[in-house]
Amino acid sequence: MSDSVRRSPGPDPGPGSGHGHGSSATGEGLARRCRRRWTHGTALGVAVFVAAAAGTGWAVYAKLSANITPDERAAAELARYERERPTALVRGAQNILLIGSDTRAGEGNREYGRDLGSERSDTTILLHLAADRRSATAVSLPRDLMVDIPGCLRPDGSQGAPVFAMFNHAFQLGGSACTIRTVEKLTGIRVDHHMVVDFSGFKDMVDAVDGVRVCLKEPIDDKAARLKLPAGPVTLDGEQALGFVRARKSLGDGSDTERMERQQRFLGALVNKVQSNDVLLNPVKLYPVLDAATSSLTTDPELASLRGLYQLVRGLRDIPTEHVQFLTVPRESYVYDSNRDQLVEPEAERLFARLRSDQPVVVARDTAPRSPDGSPSGSPSGSPSGSPSGTFSRGGPREPAQSPSPTPTFRGNTAAEHACE
Repeated sequence: MSDSVRRSPGPDPGPGSGHGHGSSATGEGLARRCRRRWTHGTALGVAVFVAAAAGTGWAVYAKLSANITPDERAAAELARYERERPTALVRGAQNILLIGSDTRAGEGNREYGRDLGSERSDTTILLHLAADRRSATAVSLPRDLMVDIPGCLRPDGSQGAPVFAMFNHAFQLGGSACTIRTVEKLTGIRVDHHMVVDFSGFKDMVDAVDGVRVCLKEPIDDKAARLKLPAGPVTLDGEQALGFVRARKSLGDGSDTERMERQQRFLGALVNKVQSNDVLLNPVKLYPVLDAATSSLTTDPELASLRGLYQLVRGLRDIPTEHVQFLTVPRESYVYDSNRDQLVEPEAERLFARLRSDQPVVVARDTAPRSPDGSPSGSPSGSPSGSPSGTFSRGGPREPAQSPSPTPTFRGNTAAEHACE
């Protein structure tokens, strides 16, 4: 995405070779459950089953696996800094960093601007999968958040110096490895896997599921986003969906916070669409979805195959959509520049502590008045209860937090919520 909370829109996931997501698993009773389940895992499982059973199955399996780009460069860079990386505290819990790249390189991305030889992370989401696979929490990290970026290996092979800058600069300076190290430094959370997607991959995924339905309270006419839509229920194709999640100036209060919330609502709608019977149980429609999903992916080497993706997501099919949660890390305007963000403490640390120790995170819609920067006026978007939580020394060792009482509630929504209702 772009540079500032009030300037031009920015991108979504991706490293230097920018690509995007994966797919799913299978099981009997799917038709019964898929309205409630988050079944990216189911779709991938169906693909694996088809590959094993069909006469041309191996060729299909090999093609889909070959679509995925392994991020070997990031893996090598992260290995160099293994000693400084956080330790996973809960066995079985997984943290996946989803990165949206604003690269203009490549045929499908050139129409969105000139290729200046660099890219930034337009959208970055930390996805936490609970160890028991009964919940998934997706936390948006603002691109304009002011953070400490470690010294990272630049694309030209030179070593950069640590810098205090906007979060999305980490991807520009050192790709996905630099972004991962920045997130780990900021949160104390170990990132187990990562996925990167660019504009073209995002559009292809939406088109592969025949569009995603959203509900608009007001009509949209945004020339910059190439978006003109009526109010009410609308099914967005890939091009429209990209404009919808990237537009800012003509929608709402123009803040990046509101745009992140719109992206979260769209992802919830996409989850519901992907798990519909029409997609998962129709081989004619399922293959294009898997082909688009894998073609748009750059991942860590461990995930860079259908088998690797399946092993990660096979437990997700049993997560009810009401337990697939989306929220933005508690943030506010940066004290020295209202066009930048900073974390709201101790609310942000409360959230990070719960994710580190795999404790439940509760989200609820916030109807409080909004301040000009898009954050709730009055209290910040963390725990309205103000209840105590485990605290951590930024420089010292991190340990599991004691469960706060009552459980703090964060501003967000779930995949089960529908904007039209």
